Amino acid sequence: MSQLSTRSNSIDTMRGMTLALMIIVNMSISEEKSYATLLHAVWHGFTLTDLVFPTFLFVVGTSLSFAMEKYQSLGNSAVLKKVFTRTALIFLCGYCLYWFPFLQIDKAGQWGLIPFENTRVLGVLQRIALSYGLASLILHFGRIRGAVVFSVAALIGYWWIMSTWGDYSLEGNAAIKLDKLVLGVSHMYRGEGVPFDPEGILGTLPATVNVIAGYLAGRFLRTHGTNFEVVAKLLMVGVVAIVIALAWSAVFPLNKKLWTSSYVVCTIGIDLCLLAILTYIIDIASIRKWTGFFEVFGKNTLFIYLLSEVISSIFWIAHVGDKALFDWLYLNGFQWWAGDKNGSLAFAFTFMIVCWGVGYVMDKKCIYIKL
Repeated sequence: MSQLSTRSNSIDTMRGMTLALMIIVNMSISEEKSYATLLHAVWHGFTLTDLVFPTFLFVVGTSLSFAMEKYQSLGNSAVLKKVFTRTALIFLCGYCLYWFPFLQIDKAGQWGLIPFENTRVLGVLQRIALSYGLASLILHFGRIRGAVVFSVAALIGYWWIMSTWGDYSLEGNAAIKLDKLVLGVSHMYRGEGVPFDPEGILGTLPATVNVIAGYLAGRFLRTHGTNFEVVAKLLMVGVVAIVIALAWSAVFPLNKKLWTSSYVVCTIGIDLCLLAILTYIIDIASIRKWTGFFEVFGKNTLFIYLLSEVISSIFWIAHVGDKALFDWLYLNGFQWWAGDKNGSLAFAFTFMIVCWGVGYVMDKKCIYIKL
């Protein structure tokens, strides 16, 4: 097959599959009422859910491989403006998600703005924004050689920092120390029982490597086209990466919340294998009837993700009696007939389908929202 021009069905499908799974895992009820594979590992370890976020970063990189050519034709000032603007917009969207619904009622019954000092600064979209921005600048100014040098230095350097300035525990790691120093505990995530942000400052360095790896994979596909040799090479590099990651994990454990270097290499390896398989099925074997569903997600990825998060937040804020709407919908719509875990899965799957429906209507009307 000839070189890819502006689109890749396998990459679009991979992006859509990632978003679909991300929506499902984000709607999990609790550790007791959800299947373990749809929950993050408690600390060290790896589940299917732990693959979602790095894969999202990986497909950000594959998409960037199509955009970088346009960047190269622009002057440096135009590139900087474009990258910083997009980074800022995505970051702001992520921050607003945590600030939402922006207003609250105080003890005197008066409406007021939720204080900034109680809002979480970093998060999923913020990490995507920062990793995208950093990867874009490295690739634009350093080209492939600079990106490879950065990736190796970031992974090894992060390992050195984590082992030198702390340990790999929840409260003793270097990442939490830096976030407390720079952000302050009031601006950090509290879902781990202590102020700790799994999308903190330090972890942005290794997370950027996921984006760069996606770029290199996308560029490889664009340059060499879709054929058996390309698929074989992607699989080979993917398997080698997984083996290296598993060996590295003996001294630097796989840990999504710390975004350890072994975790980065492992998820890159899995993503390369997945991309190779999808490339064979979709682009070589031309088995494409099933891809349309995921392509709907892939065409309005950011908007659908934001929509799912806003609706989920409303589900938790709104109440029916003494129960959050989220719990009420789960109990009265799914748990009573499907049980705890199956009910949780059915609830999450139904919510994902509803979000897909919005994307389907937008696609039919050719409405595509991009930053």
